[in-house]
Amino acid sequence: MVQAASMASNKPAIRSVIKSVQCISPAGLHRMAYQEWGDPANPRVLVCVHGVTRVSDDFDDLARALADTYRVVCPDVVGRGRSGRLRNPDLYRVPQYVSDMVTLLARVCAGGGADTRVAWFGTSMGGLIGMGLASLPDSPIGRLVLNDIGPVLDPAALRRIGDYIGQDVRFASFAEGARFVRDVSASFGPHTEAQWEKMARDVLRQEADGSWVRHYDLALAQPFRAATPESVAADEHVLWAAYDAIRCPTLLVRGAASDLLSHATAQAMTQRGPRARLVEIAGVGHAPTFVHDDQIAIAREFLLEL
Repeated sequence: MVQAASMASNKPAIRSVIKSVQCISPAGLHRMAYQEWGDPANPRVLVCVHGVTRVSDDFDDLARALADTYRVVCPDVVGRGRSGRLRNPDLYRVPQYVSDMVTLLARVCAGGGADTRVAWFGTSMGGLIGMGLASLPDSPIGRLVLNDIGPVLDPAALRRIGDYIGQDVRFASFAEGARFVRDVSASFGPHTEAQWEKMARDVLRQEADGSWVRHYDLALAQPFRAATPESVAADEHVLWAAYDAIRCPTLLVRGAASDLLSHATAQAMTQRGPRARLVEIAGVGHAPTFVHDDQIAIAREFLLEL
C-alpha cells in the first residue's frame, strides 16, 4: 500500500495549456483565452463552457477526469477571466458568444474535415451557447450536456443574477472576497473548504492597491438591465425553437433545488426536441459544479458512450 501511494504521488500532474484565439464582433476584434487539456493531436474534442460569472478553471477536475479520452477545451467567454472585453457591452449576448465559439472550433478542429464532431458541456450560460450552436444546420456538436439550463428562465432568478453581476464590490483581503463568493454561490451545494477556496481564487483578482475584485467586465450586467417582460418572452420563444432543432444526444442535469430551471421545464425537455435524458442532483440548486466524483461520473458515463 505504501509503495502504491508513493508511485501515485510521483505521477506527473495533468496540467492545461493556456492559449488564445482572435474573434470578431460588430465593434471590432477581441481575444478569447482558453485552456486545453490532453493530447493536442487528439481528434476527440470536448468543449466545456462556464456560467455567466464564472471561468474556464471551473472545469479543472472534469477536464482531468476526461483528458485520457478527450482533448478538453475550456474557454473564458469574452468579458471574463483571461479574455478580452467587448467595446460595446450590448453585445454580451448569446449570439456573439456562439460566433466566438465557431471561431474557437475552427482553430481547435483545424484539419479535422467537414464531418468533425465535438462534445459540449455547458453550465448555465454555457448551456445556452451550446443550445444555440447545436440547433444550427451542420452543427459540429455531436453530444451535448446542458447543466441546469433550459429554454425557460425564471424572471426572479434572472433579476438576482443581474443584480449580482453589476455590483462594483471590492474586498480588503482575499478572505473577505472568498466569503462573498461563497455566500453568493451557496446554491452550488456542499463543498470542502479547499473547494470553496479554489472557486473563489478562480474568480478574484488582486489590484495594484492590494484590494481584490471580481474577474469580469461589470458591463456584463447591461443586457440584463435592458431586459423587459416582452423581451424575456421573445427570448423564451427563440430558445424553445433552438432546443427543438437539436438532433444530437443530449443530457440534461438539474440541481433538484434550482431556481433557474424548474422541474416542469426539465420534464418538458425530455418530451420534445432531442428528448434529453434527465438527471437531477439532490441537495444542489443552480448549478452543480461537477467537482465531485459522483457528478463527474454522470458526465463521464454520458460523454464516453459510443
